[in-house]
Amino acid sequence: MSRRAVLLALLLAALVSICSAAAKPLNACAGDPSKWQQLFNGHDLTGWKHVGPGEDTVEDGLIKTHGGMGLLYWTGGKIGNCVIHVVFRMRDENDNSGVFIRIPIEPREAWMPVHYGFEVQIDNQPGASNEDDTHSTGMLYSLTKPLAKAWKPGPEWNTMDITLDGPRTIVVLNGVKVTDYTDGDPVPERKFEFEPQRGPRPNFGYIGLQNHGDHDVVFFKEVAIKPLKK
Repeated sequence: MSRRAVLLALLLAALVSICSAAAKPLNACAGDPSKWQQLFNGHDLTGWKHVGPGEDTVEDGLIKTHGGMGLLYWTGGKIGNCVIHVVFRMRDENDNSGVFIRIPIEPREAWMPVHYGFEVQIDNQPGASNEDDTHSTGMLYSLTKPLAKAWKPGPEWNTMDITLDGPRTIVVLNGVKVTDYTDGDPVPERKFEFEPQRGPRPNFGYIGLQNHGDHDVVFFKEVAIKPLKK
């Protein structure tokens, strides 16, 4: 074999190796499954990036939403097979926001995550916007119906634990399981153009926090992750 052929063979092998590595999902949710990794440091938005209208700021150790509709996403990478722990409260009796999961690529604007990821909704009174209970707090927005009602009105604190177990998503709100969905389960027909497109979502994806609109203010005190126990 000529020197040129050897070099070409080595180059091809290297390219195959790189492509294979790129095809493997890299999970940023790693480490000790008994310890939480805090994604919000309580001081600033280091490790986070905002896309779309509005903004998020840190005030008195809390992430505060402003305007929208935009998205503050964690830039640390895709996660899966883990639990996401979120502590939040509404400024008023009811405000709108959401926790986005399974976003397939790093967002550049706010609507791609709506249609290609899942939004775990924060909205205790969807009927005020002529929406049904598939749009209520703890639901995969417009896709799942509540197994129970467990939300607390603002300004009380709510705790949400979102388990990503392969294609299965479980949401526990204030200690009560409200959603248990596996990719491919039946979902309601799409009724509004702002509802997400139906279809599969990835097992590994980016996560983010929604700022919904001028009249919706939600505070986030904790955002943390830990891998599932094997």
